[in-house]
Parts: sequence; C-alpha cells; structure tokens
Amino acid sequence: MSYPYQIKSLEQYHEVYKKSVEQPEAFWDNIAQNFLWKKKWDKVLEWNFKEPKIQWFQGATLNITENCLDRHLEKNGDTPALIWEPNDPEEHHRVLTYKELHFKVMQFANVLKNNGVKKGDRVCIYMGMIPELAIAVLACARVGAIHSVIFGGFSAQSIADRLQDAQAEFIITCDGAFRGNKDIPLKGVIDDALIACKFVKRVIVCTRTRTPVSMIKGRDVWWEDEIKKVETQGNPFCPAEEMSAEDILFILYTSGSTGKPKGVVHTCGGYMVWANYTFVNVFQYQPGEIHFCTADIGWITGHTYIVYGPLSAGATSLMFEGIPTYPDAGRFWEITDKYKVDILYTAPTAIRSLMGFGKSQFIGKHLSSLKKLGTVGEPINEEAWQWYFKNVGKEKCPIVDTWWQTETGATLISNMAGVTPAKPSYATLPMPGVQPVLVDEAGKEIVGNNVSGNLCIKFPWPGMLRTTYGDHERCRQTYFSTYENLYFTGDGCLRDADGNYRITGRVDDVLNVSGHRIGTAEVENAINMHNGVVESAVVGYPHDIKGQGIYAYVIFSTEMKHDEDLMRKDILQTVSRIIGAIAKPDKIQFVSGLPKTRSGKIMRRILRKIAEGETENLGDTTTLLDPNVVEEIKKGKI
Repeated sequence: MSYPYQIKSLEQYHEVYKKSVEQPEAFWDNIAQNFLWKKKWDKVLEWNFKEPKIQWFQGATLNITENCLDRHLEKNGDTPALIWEPNDPEEHHRVLTYKELHFKVMQFANVLKNNGVKKGDRVCIYMGMIPELAIAVLACARVGAIHSVIFGGFSAQSIADRLQDAQAEFIITCDGAFRGNKDIPLKGVIDDALIACKFVKRVIVCTRTRTPVSMIKGRDVWWEDEIKKVETQGNPFCPAEEMSAEDILFILYTSGSTGKPKGVVHTCGGYMVWANYTFVNVFQYQPGEIHFCTADIGWITGHTYIVYGPLSAGATSLMFEGIPTYPDAGRFWEITDKYKVDILYTAPTAIRSLMGFGKSQFIGKHLSSLKKLGTVGEPINEEAWQWYFKNVGKEKCPIVDTWWQTETGATLISNMAGVTPAKPSYATLPMPGVQPVLVDEAGKEIVGNNVSGNLCIKFPWPGMLRTTYGDHERCRQTYFSTYENLYFTGDGCLRDADGNYRITGRVDDVLNVSGHRIGTAEVENAINMHNGVVESAVVGYPHDIKGQGIYAYVIFSTEMKHDEDLMRKDILQTVSRIIGAIAKPDKIQFVSGLPKTRSGKIMRRILRKIAEGETENLGDTTTLLDPNVVEEIKKGKI
C-alpha cells in the first residue's frame, strides 16, 4: 500500500502545513480521498467552538473495518496484520494475517448479532491484551455497536460507574488475564461490578487463564461456545454496517477534575482519517515494517496505534500481553530481536524504570532491526531521551516525542521520524491541520517565540472529540468554556526560539501518572470513602519513574486509634477497591488541617509546592483561615 500523503522532507512539511492552515477543507478533502467510503461527503467541515459543534465529512458513510481489513485482502491478504507476544515467553506466539483477522472479526461480529447486539448499542470490553481484544473491538465496529474498552486494572466500582454512564447492556471479558507474575481475575471483577448494573443483558467470556469463574445462566456465555454456533451456521460473512461519518465509533472514559469519569466520544469518519494520517506520517511507516506499540488497548494509545492507525494503513502491528520487566528487564529487547521490530513506541515511565536496571538488560540483544523510536503518554525528560537514543536506538534511530490526549484521538504535536528535527524533551512542531496557540490566564494570545502559556488549539482537526457521552454541557465546560473560541488542552507549554513546543505539564486538577490521566478529585473522593478519613487533598509531585506521583494530605479522625502504617495501608486498599491500583497515592501525609481560604477553598498551590520540596516561596499565607497549618505541614513532609 502506498501513502501519497506521506511527507518526505522538512521543506515538504512546511509547504503541507501552510496549505492545511490556509485551505483546511480542500486539504482534508484531498486526504480523505485515499479511504474507502460507501458514500462521499457533501461538506468537509462544519464547526463552532461555542456549543461546541464539530462535524467532519458530513453526509459521508463508511465502515472503518472495511478500511482496516477488507480493502487489504486482495493485495495484502497474507501480510501479518497482528503479531501477538504472550506474557510468558515460553508460550507460543500468534500471527494473524489480514485474511485471518478479517475472518475472525466477521465470525465474532456474527456472535455479537446472535446475542442481540445492534447498531448503536454500547458494548463494554474488559479484557487482557490478547488478540481477541482487538477482534472484539473491530467486531463491534463492524456491526455498528459503540465499544467502550476499560483497562484491566480498573476496579469493580470504576467499571460500574462507566457501565451506568454508557448504559452498556453487553460486556465482553475474559476469565482472567496474565500480567507479569500476576493473574488478574477479570470475570470476578465484572461480577462484582454487575451487582449495581442489573440492566446488563449479556456477558461474553473468553478463556485465557482457566481461572474458575461463576457463569450465570441466561446472562453469561463462553466466547468459544458462541463461535461454534456461528461455525454451524455455515458462511461466516458479516456485511459491514453502513455508518455515517459522525456516528459514534467508541467511548473512552478519562479522568476529569471532578470525581466522575467522562466518556470521550470519537466518531467513525474523522477519527479514521486522523489515526491513519498521523500513523503514516509521525512514524514514517513503510510497508513491511513491524510496528511495536507497547501500550494497552484499554488506553487511547492502544486504540489508535495498535488497532485503527496501523490496520487502516495495512501495517503489521505487534501487541504484547506482558510488562517490560517480566521475566526480566530485557523483555522489550528480546521481543524486538525476535520479530525484527522496526518501530518501537513506548512510554517515558517504561524507559525510566528500565534505566535503573543497568547495562545487563542488553546482553545478547542486538536491536539492529530498529529504525525508529517513539514516546507517548507524558513529556520525556532529557536524561531518559538520551538513554533511549544511545542504548536502544544505538544513536541511529530518530525518536518521535508525541504529544496528544484521549480527547485528540491521535498525535497533535510531534516531530516526524527522520523528516523533521527532533529536540530532546520537546514535542517540536504541530501536525498539519493543527493550529496551536499559547494564551495567558485571561485568554490573551501570547505571540512570538521564547514564550510560555496555556496550550490551546484554535481550529478543529478530524480526530478531535465531539462530546462527552450523555452530557454535552460537560464537554463544553471542560474544553471550550475556559477560553473563548479555543479548545483548552489543560496543559502548560513553552515555545522556543525556533517555534518548537515543549509541554510543561497539567495546569488543571488532573495528574499525569505514568501517562495515565487521574483526576485529583477522583482520588480524594476514594480516600474520603475510608471511614476514618475526615478530609483529604491530593496533588502531584515530581517522581523519578512515573513522571508525576500522587501525594495525599489526609486528616484522620481523632476518635479512631492511630497506627499510621496500618492507616496508610487501609487507605491504599480503599483507593484500589474504588478506582484501581493505578490511582494509589505514592505518599500519604497525615495532617491536623489543610490550608484553606476563609471561604473554605483548599489552597492546593501551597500543598503542591510543599510536595515538590519548595518550602520557602509559598506566596502570601496570611489570608488563610489558619496560617499555622502550613508550618505543621512543612515539618511533617514525607
């Protein structure tokens, strides 16, 4: 498959970027011609950021799975589409060609239909990183059902919240999942979640770990049994449902600054074009290359750069069930050599954790197949960038530092591998079609270079979110109300002398822990559920491995006995039960009070500075209700 829209030089980038900004509709009209549509669009774009209302390729119809599977069958049917590496290196890996993946997706699409799934139904997917997860995602898209994948680390309560919000009546899960030396009881967690979700009609369970599970008659069915039923029906062909470009493809829940997760909505047409365009250009993908994205499909990175981006481009996508340090810290490098990986795309957190294992992890590993490296999830610090460049890329592989969000669908700012210059710790230049601006607190644009401010985008791109599911006002409030006629990213940003962008971190009450977005209010709500907690405040602080750690200040009831170590463990257990282990605080400091204004607002700015180790320049504390609290907190800092 050739990519006529692939940018090949810095000069071409500037030329293409200029066109994308000056004539955006003509530009995207031209790009979209490279895809399979059932009906072409009447209008490329209609938008305003006030409501907000964003519509791309109006009037067009398509099915994304025809672009990811059917159109590759004739010429590339025998090309590997998915390579799966299991958690245990002794277990046999699996390779699915485009023909085989197409067959399995149609087969499971028929399973969904047999179980009553229709166009527009919401299907929750809670699975480990096995090929059946990708098959389930694509089968939902095939029949026009809206998939909502939930990361396997979330708790029963978190799943119930998401099921209720989406009113998802169908669930696809596994008996369990392998992750490093752990077995995760996925079906058991789903069973706990369903106590509060009686509206769920069907749970389809795929066998992976052979963990004993409870199967409820009339509700729960085995994946394998349902496949056998389809096989007895004969021809497994399942026509692709005709979808409008603006029909919902998926909902993906992300943490917000309030406790309730919000369902970010992406639609069929624009997301497809954007996922493909960024994949082909950022990674400079060439047919035949093996693309290894180490993310979980439960996050947006996995949606876009394991499933939809690579498959729509006819690429070979490698998915990995395990973790980078199991059975030892050389696992990524072993996989890279085993499959002759060309492109490795991972998180700064993984890189920083591997840095601590020294040179021994590379013994016997060649890494000679690698051509391009990438990072995602959070800004990468210069030390980690240099380590990655020297030890993994052998100083010959360009590193793309991609900045984007669940809400943006795919990369917004990044260098293009070997085409536009890299600068350590900088995402560098915007993708064509992306118009970033920096603004001050009042919303006034900060022009010129060598400046910093809050990062906003002033014009829509095809892959941007359309709404938050079932609550459009929340979408408007969160992303479009802070600054007039701008999409607010929630990130601070610096623009250097050459116009390169460097993301400096969140400016709202959302933490970025190991590339996962976690709302401070969400963690506080979970901590406050513990019956001994009176009040809590959560902030982020610099963490050597995760980038940002979670620091919790907790007021504990004086009426309860105080064994601080046990209290900390109890609180961590509570947070794990309510949200999941990913949201557990790294540090818990018990305090007698919190710095509050006279109106009762917690001054998180002060708490953040103390957590960061800054105890002198805390600003004016005289306006606080009790300034003495600050001194006590400073003395007790962990």
